[in-house]
Amino acid sequence: MRALVLWMMLTTPALAGQLTVVELFTSQGCSSCPPADALLTELAADPALLALDFHVTYWDRLGWKDPFSLPAATDRQRHYASHLGLDTIYTPQMVVGGRREMVGSDRGAVRAALTAARQEPEVFVRIQEQAGRIVVDVGPGPGAATLVLVGYDTRHDTPIHAGENGGRTLHEVNVVRAVAPVGPWTGAAVTLTASRPPGERVAVLLQGADGHIMGAGVLQP
Repeated sequence: MRALVLWMMLTTPALAGQLTVVELFTSQGCSSCPPADALLTELAADPALLALDFHVTYWDRLGWKDPFSLPAATDRQRHYASHLGLDTIYTPQMVVGGRREMVGSDRGAVRAALTAARQEPEVFVRIQEQAGRIVVDVGPGPGAATLVLVGYDTRHDTPIHAGENGGRTLHEVNVVRAVAPVGPWTGAAVTLTASRPPGERVAVLLQGADGHIMGAGVLQP
């Protein structure tokens, strides 16, 4: 019941067809991260949210090497730090819609960011799989952006044998296994194709040069 109440507090009705992206930058070596992982699990239950779990690399030398850490995740977090005017990167950090960041376990800040993000219009994005290829359709809209393809696993339960979380089993959802650009979008409707990335599920983000995620889509299983 408590989890249901928290989930209702953190969600508000979305604009029709809108998919708000929430990214958590985390590490299995970080003792402050499990509460943020738990919050992301709650958020992932909302079909109007795309909750993604990015495991960074800079904790790997501190007692436990995270099996899901990705250099691309660390690079992505550094880009956000630059866009958002931060002096450093840290875990756990949540980024909502590519525009707002907060400590990943700060429920009040996450709730406020979701409310603000859901008032912003999005560009139509659809992702399909045809003949073993990923096909992305993007509608027209203002501005320019890059299409970013993300592969992720729906859940991992990992016994931790060393480091700050040693002796615990961590439960994580939507763990990102690959992230890479597909191609540009310049405001006109476009269709792009790409190889399927590693991971059980596939999503695509339409991301502006300033980090703003202007649209997103998920490949339905």
